[in-house]
Amino acid sequence: MQRIKGYHAHLYFDATTLDQARALAEEATRLFKLQMGRVHEKPVGPHPDWSCQLAFGPELIGVVLPWLALHRNGLVVFLHPETGDDLLDHTEHAIWMGAIRPLDLSVF
Repeated sequence: MQRIKGYHAHLYFDATTLDQARALAEEATRLFKLQMGRVHEKPVGPHPDWSCQLAFGPELIGVVLPWLALHRNGLVVFLHPETGDDLLDHTEHAIWMGAIRPLDLSVF
């Protein structure tokens, strides 16, 4: 089994949920030792929607994942490990909260 180096949780949002997503990301940053990425108001990389990334170490998965599940308030969250295999991490290893969105896998 490949070693998981960390996790990325991508919060998906649109113009109507931008403030909600920003508040969720900022609260997660306040509560946990994680890093908040840019708030992208356009699709970036494989992500089909506007998004913001939360990056954190493997030791936090047991608290961050359930916290996001309980506090996402309808936002779609795409969570995946960082194993070094981007394609597998974004497909077979991925965890979706809410609607599964089609990723642009051509970037891998």
